Amino acid sequence: MSTDQENRVRVTRASAKRASAASSSLSSSAPPRKKRAVLGDVTNTIVGNSGILPSTPAPSKKKVVALVGVPVVAVDNVDPCGDDPQMCGPYASEIYQYLRESENKRRPSPNYMESFQHDVNANMRSILVDWLVEVAEEYKLLPDTLHLTIAYLDRFLSSNALYRQKLQLLGVSCMLIASKHEEICPPHVEDFCYITDNTYSKQEVVEMERKILMLLNFEMSTPTIKTFLSGFIMAAGQKTESPNLALEYLCNFLAEVCLLEYGCLQFLPSQIAASIVFVARFTLCPRTHPWSKHLQNQTGYKVSDLRECIQVIHDLQLKSKNCTLAAVREKYKQHKFKSVSTLAFPEKIPSTFFEDLN
Repeated sequence: MSTDQENRVRVTRASAKRASAASSSLSSSAPPRKKRAVLGDVTNTIVGNSGILPSTPAPSKKKVVALVGVPVVAVDNVDPCGDDPQMCGPYASEIYQYLRESENKRRPSPNYMESFQHDVNANMRSILVDWLVEVAEEYKLLPDTLHLTIAYLDRFLSSNALYRQKLQLLGVSCMLIASKHEEICPPHVEDFCYITDNTYSKQEVVEMERKILMLLNFEMSTPTIKTFLSGFIMAAGQKTESPNLALEYLCNFLAEVCLLEYGCLQFLPSQIAASIVFVARFTLCPRTHPWSKHLQNQTGYKVSDLRECIQVIHDLQLKSKNCTLAAVREKYKQHKFKSVSTLAFPEKIPSTFFEDLN
């Protein structure tokens, strides 16, 4: 080999070493790719009031959600929407009108257990909903996903007789559809099979998903308690400079307590949401009238329209501390929810609070 050839080889090798060193430096400085966490072992025993709870938390799935508006009526020149474009201020009243019409069209039958179901009863439904609350908490799903899941569940049971052995399959399939509709990164079909200890196969979940979608006529958007509640909470605190987190968490707690109760299907979601705000405000300030002209204008409900619903929710609130289905209560015991389920709940609502405002 000549001297010139040897020099070229040395230069080529040096260049290769520098390129290799630069590549190593870049790869070491790049952020490591996150590995998807998997759930730990679970057992599949729904016996009595116990549910299935996975032991290892799944990755958080966060989503920026535009808050659906409610009719905005200026009170004392205060606009609760402010400059927030997500509140849809210019056409909020039209949105609210559409939601009120939709909740009547797509509501489940309030007495389907008595008239249609023969092998499933209200207690079984409550046990399933209690377990679904735990699943939603474990997978870090949005509250809207949980409420939509129960809406699908009740709409399906309103027109399809089901054997109790398939009730949990229906629950996870409804949550799968709701997750796809609401979440950015929904759990996979395999995750829902695993959460049931593989009691159901992937094919069974997909087949049940198909049946639910056919029954819904692929109309997956439907108003729930949570849909109305977000706007009503904002209306309740429209004169305060900072959000009242205790009020918000207490309302969310009562909304999930209502999901457990089959008897709440007799009321519209908007009625329940408005009644929840009434009960929550009364709980936090029992000496102050929990309703106002502003709330009446925003919700479209007088106190007399809500009286029966308010009394049902207040009764559920009092019973929640001794309820054997504890998923909702334990969830809202957490510090991040200001432990609202441990608050002292007033025993009786004064009769004067049920009088309509002049």
